[in-house]
Amino acid sequence: MGSLLLSLVKAAARRKKNRFVQQTKNVAAVQEKFLLDLLRCYQNTELGQHLGLASIKSVEQFRQQVPISPYTVYEPYAQRVAQGIPNVLTPDPVVYINMTSGTTGRQKLIPATKRSRRMLSKANQVSTGFMVAAAEERGLPLGKMLMTSSARIFGTTEGGIPYGPISAGTVIHSGWLYKQIFAHPYETLFIGDSTARHYVCLLFALRDANLSLLGATFPVTALQLCDYLECYGAELVEDLDQGAIAPWLDLEPHLRAKLERQLKPAPKRAAQLRAILKTHGTLTPKLAWPRLSLIVTARGGTSSFYLERFPHYFGNTPVFGGIYSSAEATYGVYHDIDRDGTVLAIESGFFEFLPEDQWDLENPQTLLPHEVLLGKRYRIVVTNYNGLYRYDNGDVVEILGFYNQAPIVIFRHRLGGLLSSTTEKTTEFHAIQVIQALQHEFDLSLANFCITLSKHEVPPHYLVNVELAPGQTLADPERFLQRFDEILKEVHLSYAKKRADVVPPPRLRILAPGSFETLRQRLLQRGIPEAHLKFPHITEDRQYLAGLTVEREIRMAEERVGLRG
Repeated sequence: MGSLLLSLVKAAARRKKNRFVQQTKNVAAVQEKFLLDLLRCYQNTELGQHLGLASIKSVEQFRQQVPISPYTVYEPYAQRVAQGIPNVLTPDPVVYINMTSGTTGRQKLIPATKRSRRMLSKANQVSTGFMVAAAEERGLPLGKMLMTSSARIFGTTEGGIPYGPISAGTVIHSGWLYKQIFAHPYETLFIGDSTARHYVCLLFALRDANLSLLGATFPVTALQLCDYLECYGAELVEDLDQGAIAPWLDLEPHLRAKLERQLKPAPKRAAQLRAILKTHGTLTPKLAWPRLSLIVTARGGTSSFYLERFPHYFGNTPVFGGIYSSAEATYGVYHDIDRDGTVLAIESGFFEFLPEDQWDLENPQTLLPHEVLLGKRYRIVVTNYNGLYRYDNGDVVEILGFYNQAPIVIFRHRLGGLLSSTTEKTTEFHAIQVIQALQHEFDLSLANFCITLSKHEVPPHYLVNVELAPGQTLADPERFLQRFDEILKEVHLSYAKKRADVVPPPRLRILAPGSFETLRQRLLQRGIPEAHLKFPHITEDRQYLAGLTVEREIRMAEERVGLRG
């Protein structure tokens, strides 16, 4: 039965993918139809009437009449939606409100309807179709998936609308067929305690020696799963042997009872895993599931830093990006394995691109998808069925190429994610390039890093805050810091120019082990969903790392000479 269900999922995904491929051959027409259909459906909403959508008859008229807007324009409308007032942003009833993580700014409320969720589902199916095709081409088996993201909502609004992270809404509103791909009962995703949820999901997944897929919202989430597997490996094996769920887990009684009825003893599998533990002293995914064929998690942006640590846990298992999306919109569909670029999701939104030379203008001019240029960077602007028109959330993308006529885009950084001692505007992409180069050059693995600014100097120093991975040592921190400065000059010309006279030398701060775990707990206590938790690698928030222990601070030779002088 399981094989039949998986075959049905794959067949449906192939059909969606093949249709999408045909659409990429005529992008301008597909985008125009999408926009005009949307405007007709939404013209009588409160915002639609305010914008005069009923009078718009063409793409050009739309671009002239409707202004590009950030979330602040939509916030009062979203608040009215949350109160249960109908026909504000969408003509259809709002069935869920996506809440953004809030790790990079204030939380946003984005209404979702059955229609808007169909658009997201379509993109997910197209992505799955590409994944299936790529896996079949490489002979990779695709079976059950381990995924530990919570499906619990945060609550309901005063208007009675459930709200929470988009990942929870996606799982909840997925069709019955797609819920059958999990290697653990669907109910495990409703366990409230993070440790208990990860533990029980792993317990069920470990029963299947042929598990082939692992899904995680972000690579850092996948690494967290590996930590749970290493930490509780012996306990998991014992529970697997007995067909029991550890009594010390903080697990809701009704869920414990339901899940225990589904868990049977697996002594043979437990014996296999016990032998692995005895030989290797630990459990990792590549040891527990030798047939693991694919990891599905976000690529691009800050992901590449964490992907550097994947081989230790996953060997050479390839990584597929799924979709490039946010709570507000679906932007791209990954079309191949181990690739960072995504094909513009032309069936899920109407897209415009804001060139860099237009970013600071009062009335900027955009380009349409077929007008963008290879290698250029743009802010991406979207109109979609969530009730957003020419919405700009600050995502900066680069054009890597084209799939037929559709641009292949990669997320580089969020516009607000800039670090400046003066006016050099260092991005996360710059920072990650430098740290990746340093890890290779020094044969070093970092648990994490974040570049901040010193508090008291004007202009401030860059503070390169790093936590070494367990078992790692940095033999020559002075050289490490010097090379940080040199490599950043190579990849960021504005930094190089300003470092020559106005930007002071950077400083290296080695943080105590467990520092980023402490930071993680802080963010979780703020109510940020675990599956959406992202560590910024640059921040101008001088208090972001406050209270963490700095084991050692290293300064460059030029600064030490200046201090002695």
